[in-house]
Amino acid sequence: MKIADNSKVIFIGDSISDFERSRPYGEGQGHFGHIGKSYVGIVDGLIKASYPNAHIRVINMGTSGNTTRDLKDRWQTDVMDLKPDWVSILIGINDVWRHFDTPLITEYQVGIEEYRANLVKLIEQTLPILQGGLILITPYFMETNKADPMRVMMDAYGAVVKELAEKYNAVFVDLQAAFDRYFTYNHPMSVNWDYIHPDVVGHVIIAKEILKQLDYEW
Repeated sequence: MKIADNSKVIFIGDSISDFERSRPYGEGQGHFGHIGKSYVGIVDGLIKASYPNAHIRVINMGTSGNTTRDLKDRWQTDVMDLKPDWVSILIGINDVWRHFDTPLITEYQVGIEEYRANLVKLIEQTLPILQGGLILITPYFMETNKADPMRVMMDAYGAVVKELAEKYNAVFVDLQAAFDRYFTYNHPMSVNWDYIHPDVVGHVIIAKEILKQLDYEW
């Protein structure tokens, strides 16, 4: 696996990562659910079960409702000060969503160029401190109609993540593609209630895709 023994890994993002994690730090698989109920806990559990001697430390720093602007505001305390070896970023759903659920509150909306600039700032600030690597994960919308306006916008933001992953040699995880494959056989509402927040199956899909890109051995 790409993550070396004794590494500290921070997963940061919005509600998809958060899912009831403890504050200030979401950490501790099996200890009263501090790590939360998202894909982060699944990734942590699978790593610990399959690599018991690796002693890899996983911390969930997701915060519900966050956009890239919010990550910028808390990046020093929630990432840099923790001195991680790896950082995984899954952000962008709310950057897009605010264009649709609060269309008149334009100050909540993060346009694609600001989204790109915010990610670049976070990436360039973080890369020098990482001893392992960076994981960049696309935002997604569980809509199979690719002409749907929110799906169109989400795909554009996902393309920015792919572009930056290639530019900065990060591990790239295409969640939209992973969900699209699953929806070949199942309706999106079978794994979520609002086309955004997944149930346990959805979180396993996310965890599986991340681990695949990290060369995890099942």
